[in-house]
Amino acid sequence: MSLPSTQTEKKPKNFPAMLEQYKGEIARALPRHLNGDRMSRIALTAFRRNSKLAECDPRSVFAAVIQASQLGLEIDTLGRAYLLPYKKSEKVNGEWVTSYECQLIPGWKGLVDLVNRAGNATVWTGAVFDGDEFDYALGDRPFVNHKPGEEFDIEHLTHVYAVGRVKSAEWPVIEVWPIGRVKKHLARYNKVGTAHYAHENMEMYARKVVLLQVLKYMPASADLAAAISLNDAAEIGKQGLTIKDAIDGTWAPVPDEPEAEAEVQAPTMAEAEFNSKKEGWKKLVVDKKKSPAALIAMIESKGVLFTKEQKFEIDSWTHATD
Repeated sequence: MSLPSTQTEKKPKNFPAMLEQYKGEIARALPRHLNGDRMSRIALTAFRRNSKLAECDPRSVFAAVIQASQLGLEIDTLGRAYLLPYKKSEKVNGEWVTSYECQLIPGWKGLVDLVNRAGNATVWTGAVFDGDEFDYALGDRPFVNHKPGEEFDIEHLTHVYAVGRVKSAEWPVIEVWPIGRVKKHLARYNKVGTAHYAHENMEMYARKVVLLQVLKYMPASADLAAAISLNDAAEIGKQGLTIKDAIDGTWAPVPDEPEAEAEVQAPTMAEAEFNSKKEGWKKLVVDKKKSPAALIAMIESKGVLFTKEQKFEIDSWTHATD
């Protein structure tokens, strides 16, 4: 199967037009339990819900929809799969230019669905907050006991865990991580900086991290292996699929990049801009409304990085008396 020739059909200029022109390909990619018209409507709703997706190359959005269709995962807000725009900053003719590319991110619920659908094992995951009753043990008699309390604020997340049970196995496979370990994992392997979805969806990311550890010991279907590879590609900021590959079904995982390869960095803040805004920021720190670390994270989440010297000055504000 291949795309219609652009010589005989007008090339669509945006994602809604592309969705309309190629919606038959989505229907052909879906497994029997999903409906093509429903998938198209869900994809269009997700596209309209996030204005940044309109700034993405429409081919990357469509390719992500095809990926979700091939895996049988609805793009929704229920945790199965997400269309997320990744910011890319690169120098063009000496100037920083920002663009966006759509990535399909399988959610932890989507991974659970793929395992359970295969029928050889079951998996689940949980998040522990301050005030929960929580006890666990690993080793040759693993168990998890978790009674949730009333706290669900992400700031009070303490642990995440995942449990997998292969049919006929005597003991489950269990993974438990404190949230500090999750954040260290993100800092070590994140290749896309502040554009990483974990900065806005920490619980989803944390639960998926431990789930992926358990999935190493579960029977892997072709769909599950493809979903895990998609997740790995997104972690290093590689979409890994063209629209033609998506429709032809010839997508292949993106290989791991060398650990030493430099990650793409957002532009650093100009000194003039820093000086014009620092009095307002300084007041937030001095009045204890923001810690230096929280202030830096808040500003850098907007896509501009502080220099080392600027960070040092921000840290010094905690000792300011004027």
